[in-house]
Amino acid sequence: MNEKEIAELRRRFRADKSSISRVRGCYVNEKREIISQFDQSLGILGQTESEQLLATLRKTLSGTLGKNLLDIPFDTRQVVEGDQHKLLMTLRNSALRDEEAVSAFYQRVIQSLDLEGNYLILLVQDDYDVPYRSKDGERQDDASSEVFRYILCSICPVKQTKEALSYYVYENAFHSISADWVVSAPEMGFLFPSFDERSTNLYDALYYCKDTSQTHPDFVEAVFHAPAPMPAAEQMETFQALLQDTLSDECRYQVVQSVHGQLREMIEEHKANKVEEPLVVDKGTVRRVLEHSGVSEEHVEAFEERYDDAFGADADLSPRNLVDTKQLEITTPDVTIKVSPDRGDLVETRLIDGARYILIRAEEGVAVNGVPIQIS
Repeated sequence: MNEKEIAELRRRFRADKSSISRVRGCYVNEKREIISQFDQSLGILGQTESEQLLATLRKTLSGTLGKNLLDIPFDTRQVVEGDQHKLLMTLRNSALRDEEAVSAFYQRVIQSLDLEGNYLILLVQDDYDVPYRSKDGERQDDASSEVFRYILCSICPVKQTKEALSYYVYENAFHSISADWVVSAPEMGFLFPSFDERSTNLYDALYYCKDTSQTHPDFVEAVFHAPAPMPAAEQMETFQALLQDTLSDECRYQVVQSVHGQLREMIEEHKANKVEEPLVVDKGTVRRVLEHSGVSEEHVEAFEERYDDAFGADADLSPRNLVDTKQLEITTPDVTIKVSPDRGDLVETRLIDGARYILIRAEEGVAVNGVPIQIS
């Protein structure tokens, strides 16, 4: 799925756009026990509660592709024979009315999930009459291309608030607010099936994780019978370690700055051209980046040899997961320097009288703890 397709579905979770009529779910305590189950009509909720519930569900389709929103593919055998895919299809095709399937799904989630405290499992089903779009991109609401039937699951922690003091303006008085339990934003969730090229793709699901450093592999295995994608934070750490280990003595500031700069340029160009498909790079692309940065053939080949072991054979990666697009950070045990990513030219490294230095060109606007200083 691309960003436009995700945004199109996300708009479904607004009160004036939604055709979702009911929500199913259960409340699970810290002992992995189901305290209560519910199958509630949104029609009996007040407008505020209904909008808040849809907003909570909508967050399962938020975040960045490749970081928070991850593609989970199914192979042909899983689709034909897999218990996990069969269960998801039963939930979808029964519009969440198959009690045995719903109960089995709850247990599968509960037994695989290791969350602290209480949480809710929320399930909704929707039939989206997909408006037809002509070749020039114009939407035609009176013409439909297909009905996209899908389910959305959200796993939401339920956290206890603290007692607090509140001031009531109209009473001109202070009152104590008791501690209460509130539903937090989803920790994880998924959309099934995927909405690829604005059409049903039963061979894919879109998985959401709030924390980009944790993809909950046990949950992914239990629900999809698939390996969890490497977390975005781990991808960056792995890429950094790979550069350090394989470039050896060529892992200099100029080389790392060049590698990061080229990847950032790809991201900016992709955004400027408004390309709908997510940007990914493969081993060959990174090889060309290293060569353009002046890395020797020997070290480029060493990088390629380690790439498959680190990320998997023929892995495609999002460059957003490999570099920090907001800053260039240089650290020593005692000093941290943060530079605008497009001004890496202001920094250089030098060996002076046998001592290593980081030099920063500073023409004006230099301050120490907020105090402007003069350099003379």
